[in-house]
Amino acid sequence: MRELVVLGTASQVPTRTRNHNGYFLRWDGEGILFDPGEGTQRQMIHAGIASSEITRICITHAHGDHCYGLPGILSRMALDRVPHPIRLHYPAAGEDVIWPLISVASPGIDLRVYPHEEAGEIAPGLEVRPLFHRTVTFGYRLTEPDGRTLVPEKLAAAGIEGPDVARLQHQGSLRGVKLEEVSIPRRGQRFAFIMDTAPCTGAEELAEGADLLVAESTFSDDDSELAAQFRHLTAGQAGQLAASGGVGTLILTHFSARYADVGPLVDQARAHAGNTTVIAANDLDRFSFPKRRQGVVDSR
Repeated sequence: MRELVVLGTASQVPTRTRNHNGYFLRWDGEGILFDPGEGTQRQMIHAGIASSEITRICITHAHGDHCYGLPGILSRMALDRVPHPIRLHYPAAGEDVIWPLISVASPGIDLRVYPHEEAGEIAPGLEVRPLFHRTVTFGYRLTEPDGRTLVPEKLAAAGIEGPDVARLQHQGSLRGVKLEEVSIPRRGQRFAFIMDTAPCTGAEELAEGADLLVAESTFSDDDSELAAQFRHLTAGQAGQLAASGGVGTLILTHFSARYADVGPLVDQARAHAGNTTVIAANDLDRFSFPKRRQGVVDSR
């Protein structure tokens, strides 16, 4: 099962309707919590997410609205006696903030920390790229390996059915029939998570070919000077990022408290997003992954 559960959508200042950041991704056997800001533990209760579902925590940077919920989450996991290891990823430059947060959490869980300092793969299928913010910040990207989709008509014509189908998939060939002859390429799904940043190469690399992109949209295009000053994206810039990367669905979030109505921000993003579907996230929204893209597998 692959699903994104949005726990909070505010930026630095929460509002009556928007909690601080928090995003929970169900990705096959993983439960990945991104950027747990204050109140994330309570939002998880509202969303029906148990602490035991978390297997990995990814923090983009050490600003409070992206990590101050960490002690509460870890303490709840200790209270619930979560038995499996929890892997925590964060920029090494933020250790002076992250370690004190870890230290005040209740002991009792198998927490394994993985600070990173540069672009690259940090776990199987999980990679990071540097962003351009006021402090060291990294975005995250999950990539499923490319595969193949079986074509029933071709299987029938080759006389392969029942348990032989699984054997063909496992072995790659069966009775002179190659897997490639009865299937078509299936591109692996991609998820990208981009928080506080001005436009930069790292954001472009993360967004490239993403089926689902979560991107900050802190400011309106009308406030582009503020966005540049604080190194954030405007809604239009988020749309441009999605369009240039051929993104399937763009989820806008991390809205400034100055915008009671984010409808105009959605319009601005859509004006630049090309064929990308654009949605403004609200707290407790759930998004299933788009259908898999089939066809020629490319190198993106």
